[in-house]
Amino acid sequence: MATTRYPRHGSLAFWPRKKAARPYSRVRHFPKVSEPKLLGFAGYKVGMTHVMAVDNRAASGTKGTEIFIPVTVLEVPPLKVASVRFYKASHYGLKLVSEVFAKADDALKRKTNVPKSADGSRLAEFEPRLAEFSEVRVNAYTQPGLAGIGKSKPELFELAIGGSVADQFSCAKQLLGRDVRVQDVLKEGQQVDVYSVTKGKGFQGPVKRFGVDLRPHKSEKGRRGPANVGPWTGNRSWTVAHAGQMGFHNRRERNKWIIRVSDDAKSINAKGGFLSYGVVKGSYLLLKGSVGGARKRLIRLVVAKRRNHLVPEHAPQINYVSVASKQGV
Repeated sequence: MATTRYPRHGSLAFWPRKKAARPYSRVRHFPKVSEPKLLGFAGYKVGMTHVMAVDNRAASGTKGTEIFIPVTVLEVPPLKVASVRFYKASHYGLKLVSEVFAKADDALKRKTNVPKSADGSRLAEFEPRLAEFSEVRVNAYTQPGLAGIGKSKPELFELAIGGSVADQFSCAKQLLGRDVRVQDVLKEGQQVDVYSVTKGKGFQGPVKRFGVDLRPHKSEKGRRGPANVGPWTGNRSWTVAHAGQMGFHNRRERNKWIIRVSDDAKSINAKGGFLSYGVVKGSYLLLKGSVGGARKRLIRLVVAKRRNHLVPEHAPQINYVSVASKQGV
């Protein structure tokens, strides 16, 4: 009889498996893009539904026929640009040199301290000095009051801009203190990398956390743990499945396909709204497949760094969107 094998689960690429510092992700790397525009956006996870669309993938066996596609709904109210950041290259990466704030509104003051004299006028001082800088980025914050999640404190995060340093400065200068709509950044058919903080599961044992098989019922010192944790002396290897934090981790998923961007909230809402979310009030987008994180959690979208060339550049034709009452995830 063949030996039954039950290998441990859980990728060893994620270490340490600790809780995220905040409930929305930090993006460490942005792609290099020649077009002078923001390279990311953010929205609140509403839930999931499904659509019936005409398959337009060139290599698909169902090309031209109507197929079922599960989608995640994100509500994407406009972002507002709070400040412009100037960076210089150093031996340790980009170093923040200076930051110019726009005049802060009440929402931004709930999140961070802004100089009382800030009005964006200092930006003109940096235009003759652009040769000194390696990159120009912006700090943007959300406007959750325009969404259906019932909160007022915004999230604040950094976004990169495409193009040369001069292009980045010109774009940042135009956006400072203004609203940015999702249609200005993303479009239907585009691929994005999704950054999210996953659902938290708390402190869990190795059976649930890594899929370790249960030991025989008469095993010494318990059943719900690994049979061998390595030698008594030396380093206790991090490859051994131990108990610890599960969930609420920063995770990235590449090449999620945007199949709809719309301002028509009525086309997605149903009587009663979405389960544990409510009613979508403004702009929304549909991403193919699932997205990490709990409902109402902020999901960050960044222009895809390694685009999948098998995915079409145009969104499929959607014939039907399920808007059954009290939709869940």
